[in-house]
Amino acid sequence: MLPGTLDADLNRRAKITLFDYHVLAMLSEAEDRTLPMSDLAGRSNASLSRLSHVVTKLEARGWVQRSQSTRDLRVTTATLTSDGLENLQELALEHVEYVRHLVFDGLDEQDVADLERVGKKILARLDSAHWILRQSQPVGSA
Repeated sequence: MLPGTLDADLNRRAKITLFDYHVLAMLSEAEDRTLPMSDLAGRSNASLSRLSHVVTKLEARGWVQRSQSTRDLRVTTATLTSDGLENLQELALEHVEYVRHLVFDGLDEQDVADLERVGKKILARLDSAHWILRQSQPVGSA
């Protein structure tokens, strides 16, 4: 129920989906807020066709810009625009607060520790490369 609840909240507040938000967040964390579309697809766990559809939608809003890579002309990159970053930052404040309210406010310290322990085990089995990159990040950072 959590993804659907978060999706509905983001749709109500900004007319974007949770997946759209995730794509914006992945770009915001990248160097120069730019990633090759194939890398962005990997980071957002999406097919290139699904990602292309979402990037087209975000381009129409002026939040993302697509261009050819300056390093390899065969590669298309997506860049989070200044307007996109500003909107993401505004959304992130309420989004993180809402996630904390839904997930963490009802848990005590031991519950959070248990959730982290179990979550890390599941993540390690799902994606060992992702696990290595994310294992040092604290639980609750959305």
